[in-house]
Amino acid sequence: MQHIGTRIADVRETLGLTQTELAKKLKTTQSAIARIESGRQNVSADMLKRISKALGKNLITLSPGTVNVQIDGGKKLTGTIETNTSKNGAVGLLCASLLNTGTTTLHRMPRIEEVHRIIEVLESIGVKVEWKDATVTITPPRKFRLDKIDKTAAERTRSIVMFIGPLIHHLQSFSLPQSGGCKLGSRTVKPHFFALEHFGVDIKTTSNAFEVRTNAKKPTEIVLYESGDTVTENALFAAAGRPETTIIKYATANYMVQEVCTFLQHLGVTIEGFGTTTLKVTGVKDINVDVEYTLSEDPTDSMFFLAAAIVTNSSITITRCPIEFLELELLKLEKMGFKYKQSKPYLSHNGTTKLVDITTKPSKLVALHEKIHPSVYPGLNIDNLPFFAVIATQAAGQTLIHDWVYEKRAIYFTELDKLGADTVLVDPHRIFINGPTKLRPAELICPPALRPATIRLIGMLGAEGRSVLRN
Repeated sequence: MQHIGTRIADVRETLGLTQTELAKKLKTTQSAIARIESGRQNVSADMLKRISKALGKNLITLSPGTVNVQIDGGKKLTGTIETNTSKNGAVGLLCASLLNTGTTTLHRMPRIEEVHRIIEVLESIGVKVEWKDATVTITPPRKFRLDKIDKTAAERTRSIVMFIGPLIHHLQSFSLPQSGGCKLGSRTVKPHFFALEHFGVDIKTTSNAFEVRTNAKKPTEIVLYESGDTVTENALFAAAGRPETTIIKYATANYMVQEVCTFLQHLGVTIEGFGTTTLKVTGVKDINVDVEYTLSEDPTDSMFFLAAAIVTNSSITITRCPIEFLELELLKLEKMGFKYKQSKPYLSHNGTTKLVDITTKPSKLVALHEKIHPSVYPGLNIDNLPFFAVIATQAAGQTLIHDWVYEKRAIYFTELDKLGADTVLVDPHRIFINGPTKLRPAELICPPALRPATIRLIGMLGAEGRSVLRN
């Protein structure tokens, strides 16, 4: 990234453009350009194309509109890998920082596209964001400038809807671009609206925006229409800035929600029922705290490496696994015949999350008689279900995967057939996978959905020969 950043800076300076002028052409911020040019921000292929167009010069040669990954699979994996910090936790904390009029410092921030998009949006509305190594320091403005919001960045992330809960404590009315992001199934933001209605928030949708207005309302108890992670977080944000006590029922206790709860407690918010589906929140009016917080680890990242080890029949060690959010997954894998060794638990840097190190062992798997399906926490993590699809290709017998949450995700699993899998799609939610099968290399198109994309990558790791994951 440093080489690309230097190249961008050289071309910009040759043209006599300042970072601010280039940022204006790209509809982003000067600080974002500074990070790109210094190599401190990952740059997507789409952004490189936009920069090239703005500068009138091709910066690097790309295949037409795509970036391809070549995998030489069929090899045993070895060594030790550390679980990365949570993307979903990071996004939740960046949104939660909007509650605080003091300085928020977040350590171990993952450098991923979703985080960069949120930061670009924050900077565009006046927030000062400094990123040094893995630490992000966030200083809010005296006045948020929603009229200056980076619509391009905002429209590319579903997380923008999570700005509503914090911003209602600063603004009586505002507009946010409608969200986009990962294209997976049919998702609705209505549960967010229903939750925020209890706090006197009126949200109207236009063809491309959320129009938000707030009225004085002090709920004592709310029931969430959907036990969703981001819905729970939005309700927490709305309750956190009010000095009254609010009881939130049917909340999810998933890892990113517990991360947000821990952070809110650092801001002085009192939360009872931590880790349960009923939260009693006593907020703080005008939160003004200089706070430091270290992000915890991502269980779906641990699960990726577990699945990769199983499909390649390898022995590796995965450190810093958040065990409380992997226990059911590991139990099901045990019943399938997976063998592993687990260390004694220790605490994450946030002082709350329990971690373990897991060493995998080559194993012969047998398909479960029962269907494998996800649920809200403490059920099998919805984001971890796809990993069982690729794992099932190596299990003797027939596995039924029931992905009831999303209308279309199970259809993506049939693409494993091109890698040698034997699947039978029952309907948009259910798929039978027969195993074990010997995986073979193939060229596949990367879908516009994160988990289905990762299981194709894992399948390629298990397929002897050269595979290509396109776009």
